[in-house]
Amino acid sequence: MRMKNRNKSSVVLPQKLSNDSILQQPNSYEGESLLHLLNSIQREIKLARLSDESLPHKIWLKQQFSIGVNDVTRVLERMPPLHGSLSSPTESSNAKMSPLHLQAILIATDCNPRSLTKHLPSLASSRGVSVIFVKDNKGGSFKLGEIVNLKTAMAIGVKARGNAINKVIAEILGDNDIVGP
Repeated sequence: MRMKNRNKSSVVLPQKLSNDSILQQPNSYEGESLLHLLNSIQREIKLARLSDESLPHKIWLKQQFSIGVNDVTRVLERMPPLHGSLSSPTESSNAKMSPLHLQAILIATDCNPRSLTKHLPSLASSRGVSVIFVKDNKGGSFKLGEIVNLKTAMAIGVKARGNAINKVIAEILGDNDIVGP
């Protein structure tokens, strides 16, 4: 018979986020709530665009949103970390380069492979950016793409510019203060 060693030190490993734990978060939308969310965002985009038609639509969208996993990651990495977060010298030098801030990130949970967007929630939380998960039975990336007139988008960052789009996102998140330039 083997004797159990009670003097072993136990290591507690962080638990991996399963797909179910992502969907239980308060900022996860699917079904009717997802349609309401997307319709309200699209309505505000159209209204904001009508009030400012000085730029071509594609350039105007890029001023309002950070589109795609790479662009969202790049903007988050250039944002200064929250106080108390550990930062490397490269992060602090990158933070000085861009005064751009994201108010929230919309992430499609149906992307394949999931590792493409796995880093975004932790990076966003280190920068104080809210995350909204979009789930629609293999169609979340299509729904996000509709917002920015693309076929698909796995991640969209809403830039904090103090406009009507930011007000809608603040209402969705329950925020009272809207960050803008």
